[in-house]
Amino acid sequence: MAGVMDSVNQRTQLVGQNRLELLLFNLGGGQLYGINVFKVKEVLQCPPLNEIPKRHPVIRGVAHIRGGTIPIMDLRQATGYAPLQNIEDCFVIITEYNRSTQGFLVRGVERIVNMNWGDIHPPPKGAGKESYLTAVTEVDGKLVEILDVEKILAEVSPLAEDVSADVIEDSKKNTVVSKHVLIVDDSSIARRQIQKVVESLGCKTTVRKDGREALDFLEELLKEGKDPSQELLLIISDIEMPEMDGYTFTAEVRANEHLRNMHIVLHTSLSGVFNEAMVKKVGANDFLAKFHPDELAKRVNERIAFYTSET
Repeated sequence: MAGVMDSVNQRTQLVGQNRLELLLFNLGGGQLYGINVFKVKEVLQCPPLNEIPKRHPVIRGVAHIRGGTIPIMDLRQATGYAPLQNIEDCFVIITEYNRSTQGFLVRGVERIVNMNWGDIHPPPKGAGKESYLTAVTEVDGKLVEILDVEKILAEVSPLAEDVSADVIEDSKKNTVVSKHVLIVDDSSIARRQIQKVVESLGCKTTVRKDGREALDFLEELLKEGKDPSQELLLIISDIEMPEMDGYTFTAEVRANEHLRNMHIVLHTSLSGVFNEAMVKKVGANDFLAKFHPDELAKRVNERIAFYTSET
């Protein structure tokens, strides 16, 4: 799989076009899965793994790769199935999520496909809350499942979700506002984490699962004769979402003269220096890598302070 990653510059051309590149892989069997290439640093044959004491069962060991020690998670086992066998014949997808690097053990890697986010759909309603699916699509007549990696990581290596007491204390210096914070994210885990942070500061939340739902919500407020910028303190939006991604959502908001003053923070597990250029390109106010509760809370506090100073 040498050369599986295109150059950063080439991939950034997808920004604002509601497009993505999916790396297709399998976990053994006929089902195909996909992961956004933006999150993939490298794909390689499974290297020798060293076991670590008291490890989570999903972590098959750690690998020493390019001067770093990286935990390798069995993606098949993480989603509730039997562990992969003969792992020396498997592949590892090295990814960067939520400011950390980890490898996902998979049976085989297929190819990269260029797609439109409009062809990526939420999972069927019957999938249930315990499902590890965050989206589905179709490639060459085959169903491709996109896994909620944030849910998997939260189960294997939970992140701290509480806001520090001093940050909450800072929020009390300002008048608690009646405006809502609009949270846009396709991951149920991410939505819950963000809600917990925002509501700990005394703000109410409105939640939507993707950019299309969020844009429809804003347009519905306009139809009701309301000014969204007066109803909402800010919008905290993921980037990777089915139907409409966060970049395209931001660009659509900026293109609407009645919405263009909305304050938008893109909050994503995507990492890398190229994100700053993307944020500027689509016109977001800020970018924040997931997930650090204090940093997110400080962004919300800044908006509360700005709002109270204006009223």
